[in-house]
Amino acid sequence: MSDYVFEPPLRPSLPIRGTDRRFPVRRVYCIGRNYAAHTIEMGHDPDRDPPFFFQKNPDNLDPSGEFPYPVRSSDVHHELEMVVALKSGGLNIPVEHALDHVYGYAVGLDMTRRDLQGEAKDLRRPWEIGKAFERSAPCGALVPAAEIGHPSAGLVQLRVNGEVRQTGDLGQMIWKVPEIIAYLSDYFELAAGDVIMSGTPSGVAAVARGDLMEAEIAGVGTLRVTVV
Repeated sequence: MSDYVFEPPLRPSLPIRGTDRRFPVRRVYCIGRNYAAHTIEMGHDPDRDPPFFFQKNPDNLDPSGEFPYPVRSSDVHHELEMVVALKSGGLNIPVEHALDHVYGYAVGLDMTRRDLQGEAKDLRRPWEIGKAFERSAPCGALVPAAEIGHPSAGLVQLRVNGEVRQTGDLGQMIWKVPEIIAYLSDYFELAAGDVIMSGTPSGVAAVARGDLMEAEIAGVGTLRVTVV
């Protein structure tokens, strides 16, 4: 007999390319304004200030290939990001050892209710209403670092209905993946199952129902998502 008052839901997980096994997700951390051009387009200074983070919920991750247009918004934006999945963690991880904790990488989208995020910013409130809504993080299959290494340069591109919207390069990250992991571990005890969304290049824009988003990150893979 279960000790729970009701049966708990299954733990959120991501598929792993080339296998039937799944990656169980513990937390989702997102770094803001981590490409200089995107920082500028959002009206901020791209100088290398300390990074800042927000969180999505683990069950916001969605590998289904469909993104349901969310309620209470009329301005929903795509943000293409490389997803970093951790196999271990800890506190105060040295930057030179940070990549030892990475299980693999995936192509992901940080979908954002930009109108609601903007209202929250104006009121100096948290961003969750604009960022952490249902199925707000479409994500492809994880690719183990043991197979592809640790991508640090290469094309990052998103097309919507065949038109290029976002183009950048992993090498343009202000804070690199090892630095992100090390910095986060100074404030949170990281652990196996943690996922980090590493920031988006410039070109974020609105989507509409029926749009097809096609994302590509060199060395990691591709992701196709339809707005429904």
